[in-house]
Amino acid sequence: MRIDTLQPAEGARTSKKRLGRGTGSGLGKTSGKGHKGQWARSGGGVRPGFEGGQMPLTRRVPKRGFNNHFRKVYAVVNLDVLSGFDAGTVVDYDLLWAMGLIKEVKGAVGLKVLGNGELNVAITVKAAKFSATAKEAIEKAGGTAEIV
Repeated sequence: MRIDTLQPAEGARTSKKRLGRGTGSGLGKTSGKGHKGQWARSGGGVRPGFEGGQMPLTRRVPKRGFNNHFRKVYAVVNLDVLSGFDAGTVVDYDLLWAMGLIKEVKGAVGLKVLGNGELNVAITVKAAKFSATAKEAIEKAGGTAEIV
């Protein structure tokens, strides 16, 4: 195979419509636009969503919900995940992500540790936020909870 012999598969490309090139082409005279009317005119047609004066669907359907653009999103991890580390380990976002223990969250501003599960090893956890129960459990096990 050579790069100069590459070509699209049969039927993958359709030839461009050549409008107004005689009646024999099937697209001559009015160029497929029919006779007169809004759609036959230059610049004719209606804007997207226009329904002929009827109240458009986008205005008939009620608005629901609210998206807060200023919210802070955190990658979340529970204590039961942290219990698998050896004593004295420094656990942070990068380590957890490298080990595949947390998923990458779009727009995440840091790591949040929640208190679900048991923790029996003394580890240092560096995160943006801790729940009260998670912080208490880490310190009870002899570790430290550092806010980054």
